[in-house]
This record gives sequence, C-alpha cells and structure tokens, in this order.
Amino acid sequence: MRLQTYSILAAVWLAGFACKAPATSTGTPTGDNSMTSVDWDGVYSGVMPCADCEGIETTLQLMKDKTYTLTRIYLGKSSEPITSSGSFTWDANGANIQLSGEDPGKFKVGENQLMHLDKDGNRIMGELASKYVLTKDLSGLTEKYWKLVELNGKPVTKTDDMRKEPHMILHTAGRRINATGGCNNMMGGYEILPDNRIRFTKMASTLMACPNMEVEDRFREVLEMADNYNLDGDKLVLNKARMAPLARFEAVYLK
Repeated sequence: MRLQTYSILAAVWLAGFACKAPATSTGTPTGDNSMTSVDWDGVYSGVMPCADCEGIETTLQLMKDKTYTLTRIYLGKSSEPITSSGSFTWDANGANIQLSGEDPGKFKVGENQLMHLDKDGNRIMGELASKYVLTKDLSGLTEKYWKLVELNGKPVTKTDDMRKEPHMILHTAGRRINATGGCNNMMGGYEILPDNRIRFTKMASTLMACPNMEVEDRFREVLEMADNYNLDGDKLVLNKARMAPLARFEAVYLK
C-alpha cells in the first residue's frame, strides 16, 4: 500500500514538472511585436548627426521580402547620394532589425519610425537622441515608378519614336524627382506640403533632340504648374488649383 502511494505521488510530481517545462523555441517571433503587429515596410528618412559634416541625410527603405535600400547624403560635403542594399534580419523578440553589411546597422522598429541603435543594440541617449530617429513617409508618393498615362485629358502611350516610357520617380533622399517625357531626362526637387499640396522646383533636363517632343514639352509644363495632387491607391493625379486634372499616373512595381 505504501509503495502504491509513493508511485502515485511520483507520477503527480512528474506531470507537474512537464507542465512547467519551457516550450522549445522555433526561432520565429510569435505574439504581438513589431514584426507581426506593425506596418513596418516603407520608406523612412531623417538627418542623423555627423562628426565632420552638417548631417547625414538618411533614407532607409524596407521591403516586405526583408531586403533594404539605404541612401546617405553627407550634407556640406557632397550632394551625391551613397546607396547600399542587402537583406535584414529580425531579432528573437521581433523588435529590432539588423541590416546586412552595415556596422552597426541596428534599428528598433516602432510605429512609423525606426530608432538607430548602438553596436550593443541599445538606444542612443543624450541631447542628440532625437536625431537618431527615422520617420516613415506616409504620403504614398515616394520611391514609386509613376507611369504617365494622361496629359491634359489626352491618353499617353509610348510610341516608337520615344527613347523611354514617360514616367517620374520621387526619391525621398534629397527630395529629388527624376522624370522623362520620352526623350530627355528631367530632374529637380519637390516639396510635399499639408493638404495634398506639392511643388516641383529647380527643374532642368538634358538637351537631346527627338522626333516627337510634344509629350515631353507638355509634361515639363505640367510639372512647373502643378500645386496639388490626389492619390487613390496606385493612381496619382497632378492638379493646378481646381482646374481640370493636368496629368494622371499609375504606379508600376518593378521586379
């Protein structure tokens, strides 16, 4: 009888131990964390401190396939962007990411922001702490290939005498626009302002001669005139005040 009692007590003790044993880690973060609960893919930008320049204008684009593109402009030293790309990984808690090929390249992922971490994965504190935060671009306009499909109410298609498909790309780094009306490359700056206002500045272009320049000339005029926009998913419209739409675009996602 005593032996049977000991056997029962031993079985109960072993069952309790098994319930308390830690679960085996799968290596994939679970539950609510930045990786699973935050809309983290997108373009982030800011000006980070620099020891020997006016600041480092930094743009970091995170893609859903866990690849990134990092662009830096060293203000006061050069206007040329330095770009690198690669993949990134999440830590075990799904809170921080590590960019491959970057040292330290560690960021804490928050709601619409990335916080640059030191080499040990800690927040950078002090008077300049706020300068180590990159803010997500929520406009939906940047880093997309906007194919021109209509100008002044007339459809636009690439013809055989065009060197390139008419389009524009608004780059976050340096707030630069690169565009073409089919022949020449156009470039300049832009500003996205409250209430869906936009302004293109300091526009210039190459000076090649092509057989058909009508679309390009009208496209350049539109960029000089436009002062507001409407965005509906993958469709963009540039306007002047409350006049009829000047130009319509569709987003094309390059593979």
